[in-house]
Amino acid sequence: MQPEQIDRALVDFEVLSGWMDGQGLPGGPFEDVRPLAGGTQNTLIRFGRGGRDYVLRRGPAHLRARTNDVLRREARVLAALDGTGVPAPRLIAACPDESVMNGAVFYLMTPVDGFNPTVTLPESHAGDKAIQRGMGLNAARALSALGAVDHEAVGLGGFGRPEGFLERQVSRWLSELDSYRALDGYPGPDIPGLDDVARWLEEHRPHRWRPGILHGDYHLANLMYSFDGPEVAAIVDWEMCTIGDPLLDLGWLLATWPDRDDPGAALAGPLGATGALPATDDLVATYAERSDAVAGRDLSSITWYAVLACFKLGIVLEGTNARAHAGKAPRETGDLLHTITLGLFTRAQGFIGG
Repeated sequence: MQPEQIDRALVDFEVLSGWMDGQGLPGGPFEDVRPLAGGTQNTLIRFGRGGRDYVLRRGPAHLRARTNDVLRREARVLAALDGTGVPAPRLIAACPDESVMNGAVFYLMTPVDGFNPTVTLPESHAGDKAIQRGMGLNAARALSALGAVDHEAVGLGGFGRPEGFLERQVSRWLSELDSYRALDGYPGPDIPGLDDVARWLEEHRPHRWRPGILHGDYHLANLMYSFDGPEVAAIVDWEMCTIGDPLLDLGWLLATWPDRDDPGAALAGPLGATGALPATDDLVATYAERSDAVAGRDLSSITWYAVLACFKLGIVLEGTNARAHAGKAPRETGDLLHTITLGLFTRAQGFIGG
């Protein structure tokens, strides 16, 4: 694809060329330009220039209210993670100035040589149960590497609001759920167990935790794996990142872990269908192997984090169901996500019951 085939409203390559030259990056014509799939909120364009490969990330054509701020935060986190050993794309250069590219903040990062296992499995992985199990365990290891990072030491002090982070979670998401009532046609949440789960979370909140970098949406769909084995090549889609309790990321992984009896299992794609992934207890044990990730963190409370993840994600997905009732999203999508929400609350009650 040639640069002129990309919508100039998304990427003006003449502007990009001048900006890259100003950053001291290699010059020359743009080559092998192509859009990348992955995520619905932002645009990814891969290209080569001057013997180096890049991925440009910016918001969608119609920018949302917070898109540029989110892109600035992503770029800051990726820059901070450079040199930490956390598998993630590396930031090459960022443009926080909205006036450069049609009102959009953007940044350049290194391409990831890998695949997403919720979309496809290479032949070498599809036929090897040991690799499949290793992929599951390495999801926990990549997360423990993130949990081990001292956010202040890498320049992320003041990046989030860790004070009171756990205390405000339940009320924050109940308020979000209540806000859906403003959508015409939405009858209100029909979620069995909602009040019981909320009450249990308030009554069993951990008293001791240590702040760190929180990815915010850690599950298999946001991991890229190496073509050469079970290693995680990169954690992607950092738009929800903040400073909070990293154990919520581990809880999120447990809450979304493929279970053939769960309505959401199909979303885990080919890897979830193999039946070879480790049990959730094995994920927790693998995370705990890295002592610097768990120092000052109470893994005995991991059930609480898994329940909170089910609670939060279920409420987020219910938002699409509410918008579908109001005619702002496809009805079939709303029905599917409502079914997944019900499954998440069933799973939360299962975690609570042991």
